[in-house]
Order: sequence, then structure tokens, then C-alpha cells
Amino acid sequence: MTTPDVSEPIDNLLARLETTREGLTEKEASTRLATFGPNAIAEHRTSPLLQFLGYLWGPIPWMIEVAAVLSAVVRHWPDLVIILILLVFNAVVGFWQEHQAANAVDALKEQLALESHVRRDGSWKTIDATRLVPGDVIRIRLGDIIPADVRLIDGDYLSVDQSALTGESLPVSKAAGDSAYSGSIAREGETVAVVTETGAETFFGKTAALVETAAPA
Repeated sequence: MTTPDVSEPIDNLLARLETTREGLTEKEASTRLATFGPNAIAEHRTSPLLQFLGYLWGPIPWMIEVAAVLSAVVRHWPDLVIILILLVFNAVVGFWQEHQAANAVDALKEQLALESHVRRDGSWKTIDATRLVPGDVIRIRLGDIIPADVRLIDGDYLSVDQSALTGESLPVSKAAGDSAYSGSIAREGETVAVVTETGAETFFGKTAALVETAAPA
């Protein structure tokens, strides 16, 4: 997970994102939405039964299952029972850990913004946060959930609660030029920012991906 380069001058950043302080046009935003996809974390839902059976398939389960078959062939029933218990126990533990990881991801997703104030075609409007794209200019106010990774380009002060992502117990002060992450909450101040990353490419999206892969394969 990379740290945003906050040393990059704002004007250089705007040029790299091919945008301006006036934001994008609706036409350009639509083109970028088709390129980058929606500002959302993809859902990966699997049947709980298939998830559980997945822990009975693989090199280690195969070894245990072969041992179970051999025990049955030679009629070592106590060994067979022990082996089957180990097989089921291993599957249950793996399934439970994956279930806990999925719950953690769902808890993170609850932090995502539903709407955003964005400047399009030279005027401010409220849109679904999933329609944001890199290069959009947005306004962040007290109580707003930051809808994407952004760099602050205007405004004197913003206090952000990003504890759900970074574990910091106190709000963090931000000024023009600083970065802020999707899922963070504006506790004080007001500012204008440019969207730098959306969806799975945000700090939030990469955190969610790490949590999802934390379960044993």
C-alpha cells in the first residue's frame, strides 16, 4: 500500500489528472467512469456451503482424506474417527476465520459515503458517490464522509477522523496540499479537494482487499 506523494505541487497534480479547480464536465466524467469504473468496492459473495466445502479441497485436506480412506480399508476405526474429526475441525476453523474477515470488510464498507458534492460543468451538484472519478473536484463539509481518496486544494482547515482506517484515536488536522482518505469523516472545517483515487485503488479499497485475503486459502 503506497503513501500518496503530498510533496507534489497542486498545480502539477491537477495537470497530471487532466483537470482544473473548476472540475470536470459531465461528458469527461462519463468517459472516465467507463475507464475507471464506479467508485465502489466490488462484492465477492460465495455460498456458505461452497465456502465450507472449499476447506475440504486442497493438498492438505487431500492428505487427510487419503489417510482416512486407508484407515477405513484396514479397518482402523479409532484412527478413522480421529482423522475425520481433524478434517472437519480444520474446515470449521478455516471457514470461521473467513467469515470473520468478511464481517470486518462489511463493517469497513459501512463507512463509505453515499453522496458527494461535486463540481461538474462549472456548478456544484450532489451526486451518488459511486459516480465520482479521478479529477473530480468535491466539497467537504462538517460531518461529511470523504467519498474517495483526495488532495485538499482549497480551504484553511479540516479536522478528519480516520481512526477506522489508520487506528489513530484523535482527529487529524489537514490543510491545503494534504491527502485525505475515503471513509474518513470531517469533524471540523470545510474545504475543496480533488479526487485522486476511487474504488479499489483507494486506501480504503486496498485495506478491504487485505482484510479479505487475511483468511486462510
